Amino acid sequence: MLLKVGELSKRCGLTVRTLHHYDAIGLLKPSARSDAGYRLYNRNDIARLHQIQALRRFGLSLADIGIVLANPGSHLAAIVDSQIQMLERQISQSAALRDRLVHLQTQLQRGEEPELADWLTTLEMMTMYDKYFTKEEQQRIRLFRGVENSTADEWAALVQSVEEAMEMKIPPYSPGAQNLAKRWITMVLRDTHGDARLLAKLNAMHDSEPAVQAQTGVTPKVIRFIQEAFAETKFAIYQKYLSPDEFRFLRENYLKRTHEYPALIAAIRQHMEDGTPPDDPRILPLALHWLELFRSYAGDNPETHAKIREANAREPELLLGSFIDQHLLGYIKEAMFNLQPH
Repeated sequence: MLLKVGELSKRCGLTVRTLHHYDAIGLLKPSARSDAGYRLYNRNDIARLHQIQALRRFGLSLADIGIVLANPGSHLAAIVDSQIQMLERQISQSAALRDRLVHLQTQLQRGEEPELADWLTTLEMMTMYDKYFTKEEQQRIRLFRGVENSTADEWAALVQSVEEAMEMKIPPYSPGAQNLAKRWITMVLRDTHGDARLLAKLNAMHDSEPAVQAQTGVTPKVIRFIQEAFAETKFAIYQKYLSPDEFRFLRENYLKRTHEYPALIAAIRQHMEDGTPPDDPRILPLALHWLELFRSYAGDNPETHAKIREANAREPELLLGSFIDQHLLGYIKEAMFNLQPH
């Protein structure tokens, strides 16, 4: 059975562009071509693709994978065996944690006080997610729920696609990079239920925990690629509303402080949910921070501010993925009004 590149793409979860790139660099060349010139992959090609993907999961670059596969001593059975060993280690770690918790539970049920070493050992094995999220929040985030195994796989596949795009030096303004960014943002919105408070905690965890970055592959470089590609989708819209000089300033400064927005939006959203009125003194520093961030990429010209606000009001796509809605904007607008002299 021979598969065309499009069919193989659908079956293996890689993009057609990635498979074309593998062909171009000699990593995975199809064994045949159709009369029309289409790439055709057979069973041996797919076995080689399995090796490539397995080695990617072990953190090897495409160049290193090429070297490994060029070695006649590399066999698919050995790579599959390595995968099995990695999964067995993960299962063993989970089983060890379960045994430790059962041991503590037994001691507590007997009325015994566990030794300090027992508590420390258990704490070391427990997930660090508890440091950042309540149990209720962990239930809300799809990625943390054990029943959502497909979610973790979906994120792993997307992270891998982004890493491959970075390795191929695909520019942020390209359609491929922008599509990856839109998929990323869509999944973030889905898995956080569009709640900026959960996003802010996720960001804090990834910024502070190298182990989480290593586990998920969501490194600062990956995040930066997504931010730059997603910003390009906004620039194409803003350019229609701004003068060349205004647009140049916005483009140069747009991403410099966007990392401050999630925590700020989360704080504002919490006040809104608590019923805090916009003229409450606690909102004043948040409104000032909002205005500061806006001016960081909009400049100080009120005419430019008006153009950007018009764009935001008329172009729904500009708010897509921002965790900002018209209700929140209205709330901030009222808070801003209270900053002005009356």
